[in-house]
Amino acid sequence: MIKQYKKDIILTTLITLLPIFIGCILWNQFPNQIAIHFDFSGTPDNFVNKPIAIAGLPLFMAITHIFCIFVTLHDPKKQDIGTKMLKVVFWIIPLLSNIVSLSILYYAYNPTFRTTFIVYLSIGILFIILGNYMSKTHQNYTVGIRIPWTLNSRENWNKTHRFASKLWIFSGIILMINSILNNPFLFITAIIISGIIPMIYSFILYKKGI
Repeated sequence: MIKQYKKDIILTTLITLLPIFIGCILWNQFPNQIAIHFDFSGTPDNFVNKPIAIAGLPLFMAITHIFCIFVTLHDPKKQDIGTKMLKVVFWIIPLLSNIVSLSILYYAYNPTFRTTFIVYLSIGILFIILGNYMSKTHQNYTVGIRIPWTLNSRENWNKTHRFASKLWIFSGIILMINSILNNPFLFITAIIISGIIPMIYSFILYKKGI
């Protein structure tokens, strides 16, 4: 199974590591200490040495990327994930690696850059993409809302994911709007609601016998 996706794995892993090459090319443009973490207002609160800032996150993301692909491709119900959602699995971490890493490097180059704008906007877009494909994903062990009630019932899975699909798209729109509003409370609320409400909905279905 891995051999079938060998080229895709190599390509997406290289893209995940792309910020390292960009960081090396522009090495002299960055200070020796680079901010890698920011509070909800966008103020940096953690700094590391330049080599760690440039290479650390992409390497970690690449390892995570390979692990996620390995687990997904060995899911006994892989055929139920769907080809489109499988593409999302392949590309989600490479895109996040570049968005986050390049935002960190750009802030090091230009401290006036508002990192929260990119974070809220990119997460909002990610939620819309995941929400769009969530309703098309069938019961599996790797991708989706994998809780006891959805895994025990195909009907519960389908209803929960159709509901979650609409909720995630709505939350994604709110998060994109919040990239302008820059409201930490709105960001946290949207994330929590998107994670908890579908599970409550699934449990309600279960109590109704679904």
